[in-house]
Amino acid sequence: MNATRHPGRRLLAVGLFIALLLAVSELAGLRENFSLAFLQQQILAHPAGGLLAFVLLFAVGNLIQIPGWLFLAAAVLTLGQFWGGLATYVAASLACVASFLLLRLLGGDALRQLPGALAARIFRQLDAHPVGSVALLRLLFQTLPALNAALALSGLRFRHYLAGTLLGLPLPIALYCLLFDSLAHLLT
Repeated sequence: MNATRHPGRRLLAVGLFIALLLAVSELAGLRENFSLAFLQQQILAHPAGGLLAFVLLFAVGNLIQIPGWLFLAAAVLTLGQFWGGLATYVAASLACVASFLLLRLLGGDALRQLPGALAARIFRQLDAHPVGSVALLRLLFQTLPALNAALALSGLRFRHYLAGTLLGLPLPIALYCLLFDSLAHLLT
């Protein structure tokens, strides 16, 4: 039996993988370590290695449903508005790419294989304007893990996903940088 004819199996594999990852991270206490203080400590501990750890933590955090704004807040409060925003942009982009590649490997284009008129209409829109669609979705939902999964399983070409992600993330990140920097100044 060909997996492409059975998208339910591929979706189940993705769901089981995410559930397993969540369970392991919960049992290991990893999810509770994802805090503003923990992320700031990782960045400050070793400037170069701390940033690498920040990128890796963002990628893992994205897979285990940790909101991206937590990483942005930690980076802005630790590195300042510009450098924190830049570090977050790089980390968010790499986290989205890692999610896409991993979930695509597990699930292929399982969502595209599902029947239904609504799904077909959505995929026609996505196919007509792939980069613009991804950029708009990034503007609205940034690094939302469910969005990463849906796009990975949509059959979207990687180059379109990457271009849309790189184009769509800067504006919301910049706006959040302003917000977190302003809040930090108000609270200090």
